[in-house]
Amino acid sequence: MARLSAIGMVMATGLALLAPLGAAQAQTQMKIAVVNVPRLLEEAPQAKGAMQALQDEFAPRQRDIVTQQKDMKTKEEKLQRDGAVMAENERRNFEKDLRDSQRELARKQNEYVEDLNLRRNEELGKLQRSLLQEVQTYARAQNYDLVLGEGVLYRNESIDITAQVLAALQARSKTSGTAAPKPATPPPAKPKP
Repeated sequence: MARLSAIGMVMATGLALLAPLGAAQAQTQMKIAVVNVPRLLEEAPQAKGAMQALQDEFAPRQRDIVTQQKDMKTKEEKLQRDGAVMAENERRNFEKDLRDSQRELARKQNEYVEDLNLRRNEELGKLQRSLLQEVQTYARAQNYDLVLGEGVLYRNESIDITAQVLAALQARSKTSGTAAPKPATPPPAKPKP
């Protein structure tokens, strides 16, 4: 019994000490917002520009691989069609050439995939830094105390500023043509209910 009242006294003292904190927080309202990062990565003009640049950069290598694949198929069809009537030595040389071509094609495909993934990751890192900077610029301009990104399980649409950040990114893309954000006054946030 004495132990229960000691616990009760400790809890009451703790609540009494925390009460001023709660009152102080109630007086200063925090301005909180949420950003849908995957949507920014998908819809930002800077993201689309980076992906198009990657596609343009790797298009010649991709065309080369496709051409080699077609040549390989032609050689395989010729071997199937004419292999039985070829001289033994000619057929062996043709098969060796075909195997060498297959190895070379596999090597080129692996290098292409590795290089593409490396460049994609580089561009994604740059883009993520740029988008983070844009979100921070927007949040400062709109006086937000806290902006959450990933890991949000629920949000009220009124605190989602993704559309406003996207609008700022699109405006910046049209005026500067670059992915790097520059400080500017972003569009106003949605009013809170």
